[in-house]
Order: sequence, then C-alpha cells, then structure tokens
Amino acid sequence: MKILEITNVDFSLRQFLFPLMKALRAAGHEVQGACAEGPHLAPVRADGFVVHAVPMARSLSPVAQLRAFVALIRLIRQEKPDVVHGHMPISGILARFAARLCGVRIIAYTCHGFLFNQPGSLARRILSVVLEWAAGRITDLYMTVSVEEARDARRLHLNAHPVAIGNGRDPRCYHANPLVRARIRRELGVPEDRPVVIVVSRLVRHKGHPELLRAMEDVPGAELWVVGERLPSDHGDALGPAFDRARQLLGPRLRMLGYREDVPDLLAAADVFALPSHFEGLPMSVIEAMLTELPVVATDVRGPREQVVDGQTGFLVPPGLSAPLARALRTVTQDLPLARAMGERGRQRAVASYSEKRIMDLVVRLIEAEAR
Repeated sequence: MKILEITNVDFSLRQFLFPLMKALRAAGHEVQGACAEGPHLAPVRADGFVVHAVPMARSLSPVAQLRAFVALIRLIRQEKPDVVHGHMPISGILARFAARLCGVRIIAYTCHGFLFNQPGSLARRILSVVLEWAAGRITDLYMTVSVEEARDARRLHLNAHPVAIGNGRDPRCYHANPLVRARIRRELGVPEDRPVVIVVSRLVRHKGHPELLRAMEDVPGAELWVVGERLPSDHGDALGPAFDRARQLLGPRLRMLGYREDVPDLLAAADVFALPSHFEGLPMSVIEAMLTELPVVATDVRGPREQVVDGQTGFLVPPGLSAPLARALRTVTQDLPLARAMGERGRQRAVASYSEKRIMDLVVRLIEAEAR
C-alpha cells in the first residue's frame, strides 16, 4: 500500500512519526510524509523518505487553515495514497477531510491529545468537539496514544471503535550507562555526587517550566538541566522573564542546554526527570526517562498519570503548583537509594508497556487489517 503520514510541523514528524514510517516501510509499504518544512526533516529525508512540504499552521486562523487544506487536497490527488494517516488535532482534522474529498480508501487518525482537553475559551473547546465529532464520522481507523483519550472518544461518540495504542521508544537506545554518565558529567563539569534534575521538552508555558524553576529554589544542592527549544510555531507567553529570574537565583545550578541530539546520553547522566506539564497526550520524554531508570516527577494529568505509578516509579503532583513539585524533587534528590529503586521499577514498567517495536508492530497490524 501507499501510505501518506500527515502531521503539523517538522519536529512532530521527526520525533513521533519517523519510527512508524520506518516500521511501515519494513513491512513492505511505500510511505511518504507531509508537514510544514523545517530543519528536523533532514534526517528523515536522508533515510530515503519523501516528505512533502505543506503550509501547515498551528493556529485557528481560517485563512491559514484553508491554505493548508487546499495544499493537502492537491497533494493527495497528486500522490493517490491508499491510506491517509493524520496526526495532531488540527492537522489530523484537515488530513481526514481532505482524504474524504479525494476518495482515499482508508482514513486513519492518531490522537496525540484533544484540543478540548486543553485550556482555552469555551467557544474554542466546543468548536474542537464539533470538528472532532465530524472528522470521527469519516475515520476508518481511530487511534489514541492514551487510554483516557480513548475513553473520551467513546464518551463523546467521536468514533465507534477508538483504540488506545500507546507510545513507544527503543529500550536499546535509552538505558542507564555509567560510562556515558561519567563522560557527560566530566564534559559539563558536574561532580558525580551532585544530584541532577533534567527536563526535556519544548520551552512553552504549558510544560510547566515556571513552576519547575521556582521549585528548584527549594531543592538545595541539586542542578537543573533544561533541554529543548521553543519552536517557531509555538504560541503563548515567552519564558524569558522566568528564566532570567532563575538565572539570578539559581546561578550555576541552572544549565540551559538547548536542543540536543544526544538526549539518551543526557538522561543517562541525570538522576531525576521532571515534567510538570499542564496537559499532555502520552509524553515520549517520560518513556525515555523511565527506560533510562530515572524516577519521574510529573503532574497528575492525562498521559503522565497512566505512565507514572505514584510512589513506586516516581511522584505525581498537582499541575501549576511549585510547592508540591519541590517536595517531590527534594525527596528523590536527597534519597538516592529510593530514586534508584524507583528508576529500576520504572524501566521494568516501560519495557513492558512502552516498547517502540511492540507499539509500531501494533499500528502496522491495525492499518493492514483495515485494508483487508
């Protein structure tokens, strides 16, 4: 079959769709991608995939979305895929309607998080439900990364048969490594006995960076490594003032490492992973941290509360509050035997539940079954 994978931006295609595209190709299918142009597409194209540049926009601008919709229709008519597989809220809706208009045989969708579960105006949330409901009517294969969002899809009658597939990473790529830990710490000038808290995410408000920065003021002796960047398409308040304040108060205990390709190595060099998001789908970064045997301190929101067993593989804290976050971080940074035990249990859980090969094989089987 010829399969067209569609998402919003290059970062999403590289981080979330690339493993699936490789799995589908290995199963004998012709696979192409489509998203907004960007530098993160270079390794995907270098691996032999055709990725079409489409003017996708992460906004509710009618003009921008109409431009993207027309471009998708042209692309689908040109490539004539057997399957169109949409991802992310807005691009997933556009992909499905464009596929229907073009008479595509199989329309698939993976929900990585619903807009109506995110903060926003009532009008925006209602519009999201209406559009998801309409798109769900024409979706042959409806998948969600989290169990809770599959329940939401059934409860709101978005689709008759939503399937929670999960997310996955390769346990061979993410694992504890004492030699790598020593090398990274040596390169950064960090003593072996200094506790390190790491966060890996885009630099946007809803990932909870301001709360994490304030919490670190009450976690004495520990460093915070901030890994990630703000994408050109990201919206919301800039975090400059929060980071400026943190630099003054935390001094050398705050390290801004930017976007990195060596995230597995950085995780191996850290002691605790933090992700105090306000909302999530099923974050890959938590899976990566669990596989690397790090205890995870995350917020009690959709996604992380499916991944983290509170008190066993890490801690779940209320979103938007720095004090509970600080208490949890103090516990795991000051009791390293506890942190190690949590990390070991976390890896066992991640290998059992979030192995990339198992998840990718499941999605390939679901798509192939839909074609029979």
